[in-house]
Amino acid sequence: MDVAGGDERGTTERVLTLLGLLQQRQVWTGPELADRLGVTARTVRRDVERLRTLGYPVHASQGVGGGYRLGPGQDLPPLLLDDEEAIATAVSLLAGADGAVAGAGEAALRALTKLDQVLPTRLRHEVRALSGSVESFGGGRAPVDPEVLMTLARACRDEVEAGFDYPSGSEVRRRRVEPYRLVASDRRWYLFAYDLDRDGWRSFRVDRMTGVSARTWRFRPRAAPDAARYVQEGVASRVYPHRARFLVHASADTVRAQIPASAAVVRRRGSELCEVLSGAASLDFVLMHVLLLGHDFEVLDPPELGRRCRVLADRLLSAGAAIPPVPDAEEP
Repeated sequence: MDVAGGDERGTTERVLTLLGLLQQRQVWTGPELADRLGVTARTVRRDVERLRTLGYPVHASQGVGGGYRLGPGQDLPPLLLDDEEAIATAVSLLAGADGAVAGAGEAALRALTKLDQVLPTRLRHEVRALSGSVESFGGGRAPVDPEVLMTLARACRDEVEAGFDYPSGSEVRRRRVEPYRLVASDRRWYLFAYDLDRDGWRSFRVDRMTGVSARTWRFRPRAAPDAARYVQEGVASRVYPHRARFLVHASADTVRAQIPASAAVVRRRGSELCEVLSGAASLDFVLMHVLLLGHDFEVLDPPELGRRCRVLADRLLSAGAAIPPVPDAEEP
């Protein structure tokens, strides 16, 4: 039994080594692979068949320039990375998660979470050191500690409770949550979670958290609202003292291109209409931004904003009344 087990482990290691070689170079001849693996050409052919059985498309060609080549498949198979490749990949994903690559933040964090699960301990220190050398400029997100992102991502993946200190008014309080999703906006990272002390769904800015930790206590997932929509509505309107809804006479795609996702929620209402939900400290401020979009619109809520429109319209007409009208151009 021990000998059989040893043979099986030896075959598995050899097949993995073969896969690593095929990923390093475009074409290998049979004799080259046999020499590198210390086996016969017949064993190489058998190991190639094992890889094909596992879903790796290994192609073989005859003649001058022929040999074994790993081709693209229908599905992405597992990749083998050496230490340097794993470090470079992790650092690049950290840069993507920080917003250096537009639109790639959440995908980069998901991939980084998977890599973190299998990354050897000896490489974590190098990844942490190198990540400190990665920065971005321009309209990126608010900076967050990559370790905090990773801790929260692991807690979401493993369905374990998380805790952190978070400002509430003039105080900083400890929060206990069931973390569900990390959501990236154009400017910040948010955690969508169930607040155990307040018994309700909440979104938290990751850059405001301190003392973040994941517990070993697992939770059973609850029926949850859509995380991205919940966070966007909270960022765009729910956190403000005044909220307003408008019916805008333009397509949702047109208006979304004019308003950042963090400033308003845009809902489709047909091919040439959309509903805009936004908030601010002042209703006049919201009204001004919708007016400057350059489209016809109607106020849906709140009723007092409709009355405010009439007051401001009279004021604008009065302000322009003192200026004499521009005469029409004379026709030749």
